[in-house]
Amino acid sequence: MAIPPGSYTLGPADGTLTVRTGKAGAAAKAGHNLVIEVTRWEAALEVGKGGGGSVALTADPRSLAVRSGSGGMGALGDEEKASIAQSIDDDVLKGGTIAFRSSAVVEAPGGLRVQGDLDLLGATRPVSFDLAGGSARVTIKQSEWGIKPYTALFGTLKVADELTVELQPR
Repeated sequence: MAIPPGSYTLGPADGTLTVRTGKAGAAAKAGHNLVIEVTRWEAALEVGKGGGGSVALTADPRSLAVRSGSGGMGALGDEEKASIAQSIDDDVLKGGTIAFRSSAVVEAPGGLRVQGDLDLLGATRPVSFDLAGGSARVTIKQSEWGIKPYTALFGTLKVADELTVELQPR
């Protein structure tokens, strides 16, 4: 479904912004694939008549909450979820910048094709994604932004370098 022309301001009341992680390393079977929700974020979308427009999104790096974990040796409890979120805050993101600004927005089948720059912790790189029906998905590699994927168990359990970021309407 195409997005009608207009100005839109979106946040957690309108949709969910999630980060999905994988696992790697010799002890990967012990780890979990995580679904992490960004609980404080804001996006502005401008859609012009006949396509075009702009997209901007900022996310609070201290608002990540682990919602679920699959795989692993056992279920994740609330304490483990809170500990993982704290490690992300303290060891990975450290309160740094998370922001996206579009450089081009064009009509695409069923929605918009968005190109722009993602700023993660002060490193800026280009990304592109489709926005259709209020949903978007982009896969990024942490290392391309100078982020070393989190490790545990003396480096034998790692968060995979690739993360998938998804926006879904409520």
